[in-house]
Parts: sequence; structure tokens; C-alpha cells
Amino acid sequence: MPPSSTATPSVSRAAQLNVALGVLLLAVKVAAWWQTRSVALLADALESIVNVTVAVASAAAIAVARRPPDRRHPFGHSKAEYLAAALEGALVILAAGAIVREAALRLREPGPPAALGLGLALAATAAFGNAGLAAHLRRVGRRERSPALVASSAHLWGDVLTTGGVLVGLGAAWATGRWILDPLVALLVGANIVRLGWRVMRDSVGGLMDESLDGTEVDRVAGAIRGAMGDALQFHDLRTRRGGPRTFVELHLVVPGAMRVDASHAICDRIEEAVQRELPGAEVVVHVEPESELRASLDPPGGR
Repeated sequence: MPPSSTATPSVSRAAQLNVALGVLLLAVKVAAWWQTRSVALLADALESIVNVTVAVASAAAIAVARRPPDRRHPFGHSKAEYLAAALEGALVILAAGAIVREAALRLREPGPPAALGLGLALAATAAFGNAGLAAHLRRVGRRERSPALVASSAHLWGDVLTTGGVLVGLGAAWATGRWILDPLVALLVGANIVRLGWRVMRDSVGGLMDESLDGTEVDRVAGAIRGAMGDALQFHDLRTRRGGPRTFVELHLVVPGAMRVDASHAICDRIEEAVQRELPGAEVVVHVEPESELRASLDPPGGR
């Protein structure tokens, strides 16, 4: 099945919505910080600056990733989305450094934020907006197999949790008068952002390094191959990887030496269809070998 040549309408719309709502919610969070001068709300706003930056990068990467293969890129441009996800992780970690710096300064002279009620209300509004956007991006990203959208969704969910922690911490500070909780909450936000950034970078590097599908998916693929082998003797050297929205499966199939080419080709077609039922849109390559390549170490009629 050939890869998509352009971004699907739902992916493009989701990426554009991510940018537009990201800017709007950033403005809400900046207003919350401006009203209060709370370092915890500043930390929350800094994370949203990263949201907007990465939303723009993701939208651009999605457009590049869905271009058709060309002479210089015969396997397409799908890994561009992993570059956007890696950028997101790096920017998140940089934002965490800025948060820690501001929190350390405020620890020396903690004080009550101004207009805290209004600031908390604005932050809560932004959290609800991010939650709705994250759910939408995750749904579209999984359906269209877009790692950039999924990464943005994961980051936004982390942002929602961050804002929730900020609201709880500042609410407790307001109730108890212990304003040192403001910079302490900001430090916790910074630690959470570092964790989030590391996870996003780890996932994107795995994609760039052609990491295999997870064990469950590989087992499903192997089962589909066994069920479609027919008169083939064995398969081995099963390899899988994911490149952005595309999934790649390669294997060697051993057939009887006397089997006709059209018969072995029909088996390959059945295997391709069976794998694509398990992994819709997968690109399957089957290398046919004669029975002289049969491997005694594998139990026919299958193997890895």
C-alpha cells in the first residue's frame, strides 16, 4: 500500500488548531502571571511558550513528512516528524532550566502574589482548554499514525497536570499564608518538565534510529504471517520499524524449490494482506528463497 503523499485533512486541521489554540492559551497564561507575578504561574506560562513553538514546528514537519518519495528520498520524508518531536523535548528541558533559575531567586525572598484569585481562574481556564486540545490531538494522531501530533498531545497532557499542580500549590499557599510554596511549586513544575522532555526525546530518537515495533505488535505480525504461509516452508529474518505514519515489515520466506513463481507470488500477496489487516497501511517486503535456505534452528512452518 503506498504511503500518503500529502497530509490528510484531519492531520492538517489538527496541526493548525494546535497552533491557533496554543497561542490563545499562552496569552491566557501570560495574563495570569502578569496579574499575579507568581513564579509558579510564570513556570506554567513558559511551558506554554514551548507548546506554541513546537506546535509551529510540528505543523511544518507534518507537511514535510507527508510529501511523496522522490529521487533523493526514495523512502519518503516521514522521519521529519521525529525531528519535530526531538525539538520539542529539547525546548522543554531548556524551559525547565529557566523555571529553576526564577524559582531559586524567589526562594530567597518569598512573598504573596497579587490578584491571586483572578490569576488562578485564568490558569484553570487554560488547563481546561489544553485538556480538550490534548484529547483531540491524541485521537487524530493515533488514527492517522502521526508521532508529531501524539507527542504534542502528551506534552499538553503534561501541561494540564502541571497547571493542576500549580493551582493546588498556590491555593494551599493562599489558604495558609506560606508563600514559600510558590517557588517550591515552580521547582516541582521544572522537575516534571524535565521528565516530560526526556521521555519525548527518547521516543523520537527511537524513531530516528529505526527502533523495532513493540513485542506485542511483532508477535501479531508473526502470527499473521504463519496464518498466510500456505505451502511455504518457513519464514525468518523478520524485521519491523516505524517511520512517522508508515510501518515497515520485511521478512525472508522459504518455499519448495519446485514451486512456480506465480504460486510463490500469490503467497506473498496473502502475507502482505494478512499483515496489513494487523497493521493498516504497513509496507511489506517479502524476499522469497528456495528450500536450500531452510534453517534447521527454526521450527517450520514459521520462525523469526
